[in-house]
Amino acid sequence: MPLSRLEILSREPYENGQSFGAVGPYERIEAIAHYTADPLHAANAGVVDLDLAPRDNDGLVHYSGDVTILRPLLVRQGNRALLMQVPNRGKRVLARFNQSPMTTDNSADIAAGDGFLFEHGWTVAWAGWQWDVPRTPERMRIGLMPPQVPIEARRPASQMQLRLQVNAACDSLPLTDQHVGDLGRHQLIIAADNNEPDAALMVRDGVYGAAEVIDRATWHFDAAGHVWLDGGFATGRIYDLLYTPRDCPVVGTGMLATRDLASYLRYDADAPTAGEIDHAVGEGQSQCGRFLRTYLYFGLNLDEAGRPAFDGMLAHIAGGRRGEFNHRYAQPSVQPTPSFGHQFPFADLPQTDPLSEKIEGLFDRQIAKGGMPKIIYTDTSSEYWRGDAGLSHCDLDTGGDAELPDNVRRYLFASTQHGPGVAVLARRTMFGSHGQNYMNIVDYRPLYRAALANLLIWVRDDVAPPGSSYPNKDRRGSRADVMAALSGTPGLALPDGEAMTWIYPMDLGPDADRGIGLFPATLGAAPYPDWVSTVNENGCEAAGIPMPDVAVPVASHTGFNPRHGDTGGAGQLLEYIGSTIPFAKDKAGRDATGDPRPSIGERYGDRDDYLRQVEAAAAALVSLRYLLNEDIPLCVGIAAARYDAVMAN
Repeated sequence: MPLSRLEILSREPYENGQSFGAVGPYERIEAIAHYTADPLHAANAGVVDLDLAPRDNDGLVHYSGDVTILRPLLVRQGNRALLMQVPNRGKRVLARFNQSPMTTDNSADIAAGDGFLFEHGWTVAWAGWQWDVPRTPERMRIGLMPPQVPIEARRPASQMQLRLQVNAACDSLPLTDQHVGDLGRHQLIIAADNNEPDAALMVRDGVYGAAEVIDRATWHFDAAGHVWLDGGFATGRIYDLLYTPRDCPVVGTGMLATRDLASYLRYDADAPTAGEIDHAVGEGQSQCGRFLRTYLYFGLNLDEAGRPAFDGMLAHIAGGRRGEFNHRYAQPSVQPTPSFGHQFPFADLPQTDPLSEKIEGLFDRQIAKGGMPKIIYTDTSSEYWRGDAGLSHCDLDTGGDAELPDNVRRYLFASTQHGPGVAVLARRTMFGSHGQNYMNIVDYRPLYRAALANLLIWVRDDVAPPGSSYPNKDRRGSRADVMAALSGTPGLALPDGEAMTWIYPMDLGPDADRGIGLFPATLGAAPYPDWVSTVNENGCEAAGIPMPDVAVPVASHTGFNPRHGDTGGAGQLLEYIGSTIPFAKDKAGRDATGDPRPSIGERYGDRDDYLRQVEAAAAALVSLRYLLNEDIPLCVGIAAARYDAVMAN
């Protein structure tokens, strides 16, 4: 069977035996899953190069991956539901549910935070799926390497595209993805031949700027897995390195591992969770939300026994993208590089791409096979401002609203950025990037907790979640239109329209359907539309679900922030980063800057009055089921911290 053996390495009390409300204590299991995959089975169709991977005597492809499980010891107190979280770059992180601090630290610890998931009785599991995360105890991965495609079998020949952009000038760079900084530190992708004559290095200004080919004699690979450039790599400029890697893992086995661990934990009599799981929810954030979209695109939710792995999916901050999770030489951590993850289709149901005339929907394969889960998509403003989230629910041909399937809800968390904001007015991120505005300080996590609770009720009891809330035709506009509406806001730096990140139709070559691309992709003559939410009189978004401190604001909050000049590329969008522009504290301060937005003193009698209005806004969200009643005090505390931060500025 696909998970042939779970090799348990350790079982120990979680958090030293801490009891979580009525559910009680949990245990933590660390294990290695030993998997098999039949390359000829219809359930595995579409996994690129699986048919070229080495097979054992049984005719199956064998591989392994790390596993972590948290389960309640008092089984009757659990909710009999599995939350299968896709690890983000090998990390087990529950901070968006359990309200623990967001961090780039690499640790094997799993912070309990306020214990939300455990007090509600969830069993939580992670399957290592990513081949290029560091080989350290802190990170989960899929074996030491998934099955390798022998070099003689890699036909037709192709290269990998590695995109590089630095915040500080340097002479050399490691051959790995750079954009997530210390969160990454991925395995180096060593060149097959350091003297490869067809290797190329190009430089451009802007993601889709014209490329200049750099003379091959002025740059080189070294034996340590770095690329060196005479005169160094300049800040802000974008470099594309094309070369043939030494290794060629079957990257799509990561999706099979995710599916097959979920099926094993809910169905197998030998699993440590045997008899404990009635329902399974797949959850992924950012990279991992895009992973789940890709998983559905390839129709992989039925295992080799024809059983659904997941009844529900919560895909967070994925926007309209997929990712590099299932093609030759794929780099799973890559996000901004125009590649397989940026391709049409964006929407769930079939529609026509007016530029290529291709008719396709994200769910086509899964609908044909069966086993469609119930899905909640949640996005922030940043996924809209980077250019793709609007494509996921708009009709590209008519410009109207695309039909949402009955099994889907879609929510925008209004006026937020990719990661939850903190109550500190700062212009630098934890990744080292520097924005011209303060980073967005809105913490939207209570809305995310409610989305999970609603998804479980939907899956378990067939009680539908509240209606979708996102920028439909009446509440959306182009980025240029919204920037024009915000242009009178004092202290707000706007992105350079010429330096925007756009989404273009792409041609990756004749073998793209087989997961083999030609890089860089040939781009269409014009980009897709760039739809975002319109804004209200407070400079906050008019569409979506507002946190109470957005509905009752002390600042304007956006999903964009332009890159600061000291890191090069001034005016380019910092992907995933938003802005906060505080209101003046009083009318005198507002008059001094000509700010059209009423001041805090004009809006609220005092701090207590402000928090009373926040509490009322939270109660209104509870009545609509966008917020849990138990989280009203949490929302008031979040708002109080932001009020204090703005007033102290």
